[in-house]
Amino acid sequence: MSKQPPPRDDLSIPPPPHPIRRHEKLPWQTPKAIEDDAGAHDRVQALMENPSYRPADADIDFLRQGATRGVRLQLDYSKPELLLEQHSIRHTIVVFGGTRIHEPAMARRRVKELERALQASPADAALKRQLDIARRILDKSRFYDIAREFGRLVGDSGSGPQDSRVVLMTGGGPGMMEAANRGAWEAGAKTIGLNITLPHEQFPNPYLTPGLCFRFHYFALRKLHFLLRARALVAFPGGYGTLDELFETLTLIQTRKIKPLPVVLMGEAYWRRVVDFDFLAAEGVIDDEDRDLFWFAESALDAWEGIQRWHQANGTPLFD
Repeated sequence: MSKQPPPRDDLSIPPPPHPIRRHEKLPWQTPKAIEDDAGAHDRVQALMENPSYRPADADIDFLRQGATRGVRLQLDYSKPELLLEQHSIRHTIVVFGGTRIHEPAMARRRVKELERALQASPADAALKRQLDIARRILDKSRFYDIAREFGRLVGDSGSGPQDSRVVLMTGGGPGMMEAANRGAWEAGAKTIGLNITLPHEQFPNPYLTPGLCFRFHYFALRKLHFLLRARALVAFPGGYGTLDELFETLTLIQTRKIKPLPVVLMGEAYWRRVVDFDFLAAEGVIDDEDRDLFWFAESALDAWEGIQRWHQANGTPLFD
């Protein structure tokens, strides 16, 4: 058997050094003395102030170059992904819809404002058109209440508001998205918003969970996160943005690029006027089976119960 080394005297063991501080400065902690080179200080300052001296992760100008786009794409993906994992978000119910469709009280105020303006200028054609549009928005404002109720149903689902297995997600903006986030927030549940950096100022809606409101640089990465955990897409009446997300999702399901998921269009009359799906099938540009990739609903409860039945039939329970 090998002999064990004799124990050291504790007094011979030096104390652990401080993790940061030193008693003596290292050579590079002191600049070159002016006595040795009068111009050294200014030259060193010029070196340290040059953009090349900035750490790469703190150099915004460097990160905004075309050559570093790959890094930005990775960061745009990674930050939300890490935070969603930290919040134990497993699945999402995604809601889209028009940002211009306000809650009923706000929509009524706008109509009254325009009615007063038109009384003062009855021949103003532009005001007449604005009033017609405002009245149409007021008519659609009922969907704000439906989206709000839908958000509340999602927030109350599972084992209660603290259950993060299925969380409501929107684009984080006003209108229909605000309404859905608001309903989940009123239920006391977490609720997610994916904003996008735009050339003009914007604000997230006030019903998002701090830590779960993200701002993306790239639309592509935002779209990826919309569908990465999605267990359903609910589309309320909306415009270009809503149509963009809807048809992209339908195309991904149609081509089986993603696993099928339920797609619910809220307000059949609106959607049949916006898109003639039967015409597309009759023209042969989509197949008959492609019309079965979605269905229509009129109430929040119908939409939510339909999503649950779809997953039950598909063998993919929402709260797995």
